[in-house]
Formats: sequence, structure tokens, C-alpha cells
Amino acid sequence: MSETTSTENLDFIRTRVKDDLESGKRQNIVTRFPPEPNGYLHIGHAKSICLNFGIASEFDGKCNLRFDDTNPAKEDQEYVDSIIEDVIWLGYNWGDNLFFASDYFDQLFEYAIKLIKNGKAYVDSLSMDQIREYRGTLSEPGKESPYRDRTPELNLELFNKMKNGEFDEGECVLRAKIDMSSGNINLRDPVMYRVLKKDHHRTGDKWSIYPMYDWAHGQSDSIEGITHSLCTLEFEDHRPLYDWFLEQLDIHRPQQIEFSRLNLSYTVLSKRKLMKLVSENYVNGWDDPRMPTISGFRRRGYTAESIRNFCEKVGVTKQQATMDMSLLEHSIRDDLNKKALRVMAVLDPLKVVITNYPEGQVEELDAINNPEDESAGTRKVPFTKELYIERSDFMEDPPKKYFRLFPGNEVRLRYAYIVKCVDFVKDDKTREILEVHCTYDPETKGGNTPDGRKIKGTIHWVSATESIKSEIRLYDRLFTEENPENDSEKDFTEFINTDSLTINTSAYLERNLEQASPDINYQFERLGYFKLDSVDSKKANLVFNRTVTLRDS
Repeated sequence: MSETTSTENLDFIRTRVKDDLESGKRQNIVTRFPPEPNGYLHIGHAKSICLNFGIASEFDGKCNLRFDDTNPAKEDQEYVDSIIEDVIWLGYNWGDNLFFASDYFDQLFEYAIKLIKNGKAYVDSLSMDQIREYRGTLSEPGKESPYRDRTPELNLELFNKMKNGEFDEGECVLRAKIDMSSGNINLRDPVMYRVLKKDHHRTGDKWSIYPMYDWAHGQSDSIEGITHSLCTLEFEDHRPLYDWFLEQLDIHRPQQIEFSRLNLSYTVLSKRKLMKLVSENYVNGWDDPRMPTISGFRRRGYTAESIRNFCEKVGVTKQQATMDMSLLEHSIRDDLNKKALRVMAVLDPLKVVITNYPEGQVEELDAINNPEDESAGTRKVPFTKELYIERSDFMEDPPKKYFRLFPGNEVRLRYAYIVKCVDFVKDDKTREILEVHCTYDPETKGGNTPDGRKIKGTIHWVSATESIKSEIRLYDRLFTEENPENDSEKDFTEFINTDSLTINTSAYLERNLEQASPDINYQFERLGYFKLDSVDSKKANLVFNRTVTLRDS
């Protein structure tokens, strides 16, 4: 065990790993993260990534990245590439231990031959509908296929014909011969191979049969010498089947341990449902910043540290629970507060004219980049006669305890001067405020008050002539319901939040943001945390995504 690993407060899996090492049951630790390349990774996968790679690191072991690519009908190289990118971005490295279940297709085929010869597997000519019907229910046993007693010799002949493409899809399958009356439905002669005449993204047209997940998974773990096979709780009932296969083959047996999967409020984490959101254009792709995918969070501005910290706070248990989205949002706020560069931006601009400020003068004022990090230094922001402030920072007739700008009141402009509202201009027809006129006190540079007068309000601003215009995308939760899958009578898409994306094309930002990078997180003072969009932003049209508000609303 690494010297940096504390022996206190270990979760139940780490305790098990520690005990296995100390007792001599295991000499070293090998874990794996085994995604299927049929979609992009989501926040639930992040928990498994952090667990598997984390344990390998803490106990001086190794963690394999293995793609369970057994279904070419749904898999694509795009998904492989995205998964690799996501795991690296989260901060993990598998070294030379990158594997694919397809690497083992020849070995898995030989394993199947061994079971057939030992009378433990047979070719079944029932249709898939018939197999489901014969399988029985939780309260009723299944019944045996009429093809169950085919001889090993006939099964070998038929299985080789399956492999050689002599059967059509659905015409037959290879099944394990276990127990059709078992109380565990997974042991009722599960399908091991099906005919699938589709090219594989790695093996091309070599195979006409492909292993089922339950057949490939345990043997792949065994081939790789995995010591601790960490799965979510839905695989608990599959463990006896995996163990049966390993016992029949008499090969290395990993220890499977189950833990609760991560569920998150106001979203869905079913890959099938995420695929529906993408394919039916409810969102703009897998990396849409509203999606709970790792790539979506990254594009929105979440940091790898914030997601790792969130997974650590969630912990590892066997208790099924739905985590509140606010916990994830707290993690990103906590992280960005320490590292995000502060800038000023005005999203709903109202022009302010400083009537006593010299025409054409541009004054460079010092502004702090991050009060939480001295090393972040300062920057220059231009101050001019005409400024923009947020429309909500001025009221013609304010209520009590409104400390921002109104006729006759003084406010402090962040990093600049104290200004006083002396007049305003209204549209005669709409009665909208068009412009606010103020005077500034030149003795209050930097917001100081030499005479000691108290100024209760401080507002942000940008120069009207020295700022840049930008598109701002404000994201909210994708669903209006905390659990959009709970209503048995409605499809989850009926709870889509139609206001989950608001696009603002009227914003003005500090000119420093002309040099903004998608690799840098920014705090727009008083407004929230933002990041340059890595896909749509161009020099001629900067696009910023709001990562999260400053406070939980």
C-alpha cells in the first residue's frame, strides 16, 4: 500500500483490497475500467474511473483501460476516441495497459469450444422470442429448449457453421447449459454468442458471431489478471454466472465487488436515454454543455478537479441514492473560487455617461485577477466617459434597501471611482431607460473615500468604447423535475426544461477577453463562472458558456 494511503476511513472496497494484500491473498492489485464504446462517458462513469484508477494508484497497482467492444451494431471509433480523451482529462493514465475485448475474440472462441466439448454449452435453434418465453419469470421456472440435448459433436459442427457465416442472424445462438429452474434467471442457460453479420471497428469482417457481454466480461477480466473486478450493483446477480464460467474453464478468478452507481438529480444517466436526447435533437450533441457527459461538463467549464472532488464526496457504498445536483455545483464553485480569473462583463447593458469626465480620455485602472491567489497578479481595465452597467443596477424609483444606482444616489464603480446619478433619459413611447447621467469624484480613484463618507453599493461596469461584444450562453438544468424518470405514464423527455439554454448576444466584456482561452476559467464579477466555448467560439464572435452561478439559486 502506498505510504500516502491513510488506513483510516477507508470505504468498504479499499478495506477489502487492503485486507487482501495484508493477508497475502493478493500479491499485487490490478483493476480495470471497462466502458462499452457505444456512447460518451457521463458523470456516473466518472465515479467508476476515480474508484478504479484511484485504488490502483493508492495500492501501488495498475489499472487497465479496456473497451468491452462486443457489439459492432452500436459501437464506433468516435466513442473510443472520446472515452480515451475523457479519462486522460480526468487525470488518469493507464500506461501500456490499453486493451479491447476484441483482442480476446480468438481466446473466447476457444473457451466456448472447451465448454461445448465438456457438454456445458449447446447451439440452440429457438428464436429469440421463444428463448425469452422459455426462460420463465421470477416466480416460475423456465423450461428446457428442445435443442438442449444436442451432442457435443453436433454442437461443434453447428457452432463452426455459425462462425463461418452459414446461418442468418437470429437463426441460432450458442447457450451455456446450466439450470433452467435456477432462482437466478441469469443462470437459465444464458446466450453466449449470437450471429451478427456486421463489420467490427477493429476486426473488420473477420467474425460473423460476437460474444455476449456476460460471456466476454468475466473472461476478459481473467485474461488480464484482474484482481478486483469492481462493478455497480446491477451486476450482483450476474456474479454467480461469471463465477460459473470461470470455474468451468478453470482459469484465474478475479474478485468481483459491487457498489452503488451514481445517480444525479435533474438529469438522466441511462446511455440509451442520453442517445435519445442526442439523436432526436433535444440537445446539440453529446458534448452539449447541458448534458451530464464528461465532455459536456468539460465544455461548460467544469474542471477535472471539481469532478474528482465530487466523486470523493459521494463516496463508495452499497446504498442506492440520488445525489443532488447542488453538491456537484458546490464542487465546481469551490474549485473555481480559488483559480478562476476575475473579469468584468455586462450582460444586460445600460449606458452611463460620466458628464464631468474628459471627452476622449482613456484611463487604465488596476484590477485584481483573483483575490484568492496573490500570484495571479493584476490587469489594466480602461475607464472612459461612457460606460455600460447592468440594467438591474439602476432604478428610477427604488424600494428600500436598494443600494445601487438611482437619482441622487452614489455608488462605487469597481476598481474605479464613486459616481452619483444626476439625471437619466427615457424613451418617450416605451418609457424604457435609455441612458443614465452621472458625475464622478476624481478624489475617489480605486473606490477610496478620503472624506470617510459611506458608500453602500458597489457595481461592475465596462467601458462602452473600449469593450468587446460577445455571445453569452446561460445554461440551466436540463429537466424541470428532480427525477424525470419517475413518472410511469410520461416519457422523460416531457420534462425537458425549455429554458435550459438562453442565448444573449448583447453582452459587453472587458477588452482583455479578446485573448481568452478555452483552457482558462473566468469569474464574471457578480454574475457567475464562465468559460470560452471550445467549439463555437471564433475570434470574430467570442462565445462564453456559463458554468455555474456564483450562488445556489
